[in-house]
Amino acid sequence: RTRAGMLRQVSDFSDFSRGNWLQELLCQGEEPSHVQSSPDGQHLLVLQKSRPPSLPQVVAFQRHGIGGADLERNWQPHQPALVGLLFLQSPMTLGAWVLALVWEHGRTEVWHFVVAVGWQLLQTVELCQGARARIVSVCSQGTSLMWCEERPPLDAPLDMSKCAFRFCICTRALEVGEQGMRLGTVRIVLHNSPEYQILASSQHVFLVPTASFATTSKFLLIWHPEKAKLTIAAPSAGFIHSKALHSSSESDFRKLLLGSVGLLSGLAPLDIHTSAVSNSGGLLLVSTKGDVNVVEPDGTQRHIIDLQGDSLTQGSPVQLKTFGSILACVLAGVLYLIDQKSGRLVEKKILSMKGVHFLESPGEEDSIQLLTQTGIYSLSFSRSEDSSKPEPFLVEMVFEEACRYYQRRSLSNSKLTVEKLKKGGAFQAPVALSAILQHSLCQKQKPAQGLQDTYAKLLSTMSLELQSYMSLELLKTCVVCAPESEVESYCEKLVEQEVSRVLHSDMDKDNLVYLNSIFASFPKAAWKAIRSCLQLQQNGDGLLVARATPEVWKKVLGAPQQEEVGQNGVVPLFELICTSFLRFKPKWLPSFVELTQQYVSISWMYSSKEGPEGRVPLYKRALGVLARKNKHSEADDEMELELLLCSKRPKAVLQALHLLIHLKRWQRVVEVAEKFSKLSPLLNKEIFTTLLAQFAQHRELDPYLDTLWPLCPTELTASEILTVVLQHLPHSQEDPVPFSSEGDQLTVGLLKPLLQRVVQRPCVQDEIYLDALQSPTFPPPTPPREL
Repeated sequence: RTRAGMLRQVSDFSDFSRGNWLQELLCQGEEPSHVQSSPDGQHLLVLQKSRPPSLPQVVAFQRHGIGGADLERNWQPHQPALVGLLFLQSPMTLGAWVLALVWEHGRTEVWHFVVAVGWQLLQTVELCQGARARIVSVCSQGTSLMWCEERPPLDAPLDMSKCAFRFCICTRALEVGEQGMRLGTVRIVLHNSPEYQILASSQHVFLVPTASFATTSKFLLIWHPEKAKLTIAAPSAGFIHSKALHSSSESDFRKLLLGSVGLLSGLAPLDIHTSAVSNSGGLLLVSTKGDVNVVEPDGTQRHIIDLQGDSLTQGSPVQLKTFGSILACVLAGVLYLIDQKSGRLVEKKILSMKGVHFLESPGEEDSIQLLTQTGIYSLSFSRSEDSSKPEPFLVEMVFEEACRYYQRRSLSNSKLTVEKLKKGGAFQAPVALSAILQHSLCQKQKPAQGLQDTYAKLLSTMSLELQSYMSLELLKTCVVCAPESEVESYCEKLVEQEVSRVLHSDMDKDNLVYLNSIFASFPKAAWKAIRSCLQLQQNGDGLLVARATPEVWKKVLGAPQQEEVGQNGVVPLFELICTSFLRFKPKWLPSFVELTQQYVSISWMYSSKEGPEGRVPLYKRALGVLARKNKHSEADDEMELELLLCSKRPKAVLQALHLLIHLKRWQRVVEVAEKFSKLSPLLNKEIFTTLLAQFAQHRELDPYLDTLWPLCPTELTASEILTVVLQHLPHSQEDPVPFSSEGDQLTVGLLKPLLQRVVQRPCVQDEIYLDALQSPTFPPPTPPREL
């Protein structure tokens, strides 16, 4: 378990050049100053937001300084404001850096520091191209600057909200030229975009929306410079879309969103109060409700902690900084120290000082440096001997989850905390579970030692679950430590375990969203996992068989309620499996649908609304998956036919028959008619009437008449046949003649075999009375009277 020590003062500013002046600057002004330390920790730069006119606005202070030129920059209040105070890596010397001062109108000064010489100006450059352009956000990544620039059109209206997409995202790298280092040419990453706040990690750049427009305020953009790729991610839905931007035509923001507008429209707007970048490369987000989350570069979001404070107003400042695995947060005069991995609150300290700033502590990940008006303080961390054991974190997570569960079910307005839960004694379930975890996970040989009898019985019931958990943790460790060549196989095992776990638990909305993310992130591994969980394979006759349990089948086939499957891209499990079939084994999909229908007919009543067939038939759900494919091919037409026919439903069979007629595949038409006419007399009549109408219109079915005429229903009379034929005869533009020279007209000779078959067939009513006429006595004898 990580513990925080006491605050220890490491500097009273006496080790800084002009330390007294530094302290005066920190104490002056109503608005807090912006303080930033250099990457090597040897320089402090102070941006004074509110200062007397006689004092400079940007001042650099050197630690352990030995003289040289100072850096002091000043400008008039009516001049453009400074929007960036950034450090760039030097492309000339490893570990060296330069300082860039960026003003709102695009003017940029590049400075570097030389020992014993001081600060020197390398270059002054204009980032913006037009006179009306201005920079709203800027960041540095490696040797490059990246900024969001407003470019209002010449005919822009006075209300600038009407031309929201007037911004562009640009980047410019630091290069080595003949006269030393200088900024290179401008590259436009994205144009016609809304306003974004730009935050950079070591390898990625996050674009956070600042305006609350209907669609653009619902997602983030993540720029991957090495791949020139832009990712759309919504914290509520995860990864949305990714696209490589190799040309200027692909860099249009509106074109980037074309394929995702429908999906994004159903998402909730982002709730962001403060954002910052962690040292691990993720984006830290604090909501107005005090929730702290991290968005990874791949678009996934992970909840860290709920600070459980009141709603944060827009003006209340929140500072975030990560030191190793510890997240430090200053909110309303309170310092929160949080373990990022487990989400556990390590310590909560009330600060007695105002104007606290986090400083870089290079090479010291186990301590935090705080800058105050009285000096620099350090807060170190220590880890207890049992920190490597998993049970303290698990126990804490058990009680936190129990708090959320009981709070939702409680009718009281009082806040339930972990401390109250542990001391109250009213809720025994988390106490029992934590006791089991503490004893079973650390005592491999005698897991039940020291447990109460009730807990020991519960442990024997949970033993399989605990073994599964431990094997899962071991597998996660293997994934992290495995060489690159073995990662794929470990990931497949991990996905299989997760899919199996979800299939054997309640299929609620959260689990369904989780399965959707697994199938989207690991499609091949998810396909293998679902084959293994359902035990799908072909038998010796080539038929698809499955050996899943009835409970698993019900979760696979069950269709969630409409409110559970919204417009955020989440689809039911059956549709996920059908998508995998189409991608990896399309020939098996009709057999799978037929297999599921066989199970449905056994498990649910045909008209039951609880079963999947009571809502939308399974073949229609599979057809819906097929219709959502981006590109349509001839193979998809064949797949549609097979899905319609495998359902064996009359409407579907007739739909398939009409599709085959439209495609003029007459051999297949006859085969389908011959096969499915045997299912029911009503379907037989519909099929035969349809083909008889086609026979009257053209001569394509003439080669197959010997096969078609035996399909004629027994109740169909000669007059009914002639009525159908006459109704569907093609209309000729010329006057009819008794003997036509064209060979495509219907003749009596073609129809004669069918009519002879119908006329020679015994009448149905005759068959009814035949038994009575052939009886030995007619009429039957009178029964004897009772006396």
